[in-house]
Amino acid sequence: MRALVPLADGVEEIEAVTIIDVLRRGGVDVTSAALAATLPVHGSRGITLLADTTWSAVDPEAFDALVLPGGGKGTENLAADARVLDTVRAFSEAEKLVAAICAAPLILAEAGVLGGRRATCYPTCADALGEAYDPAAPVIADGTLITSQGPGTALLFALVLVQHLAGEETARRVAAGLLTPF
Repeated sequence: MRALVPLADGVEEIEAVTIIDVLRRGGVDVTSAALAATLPVHGSRGITLLADTTWSAVDPEAFDALVLPGGGKGTENLAADARVLDTVRAFSEAEKLVAAICAAPLILAEAGVLGGRRATCYPTCADALGEAYDPAAPVIADGTLITSQGPGTALLFALVLVQHLAGEETARRVAAGLLTPF
């Protein structure tokens, strides 16, 4: 399985690194792609992340999953990019896995893929999700759409992604290696 993780300036570092790390531990081939033309991405807390490649150098159709990390400014930058919105719509229509955490579910709302589905997000972003918003769980999987609440839920979110992409047994093995229940 292959996952594409777009990174934009303002990304929440905990979410981006946790997603990439845990998916790779689960055997998922992860490509982090900077939206800008250069690989360094400046995170929301002043940490610079180095993407694997740039968005313009990848073919999103070659991936099985699109995973959107949050962060207020990072989400704004992702949502303002037509390539990201088009990819969210294409993955949703093809029933490929689309996942978003923290503020990033706002991108799913912007792309118009939440109709009739349940999702969660960072609490201050809830109004933008409308009827899709469900605060009942830290991670919500609704078919091929997976959402989560924020930095504190990033590890569970990433393990749920591993479960969907690599199987329950792999997710449990990765969780055990991280000394966390799953």
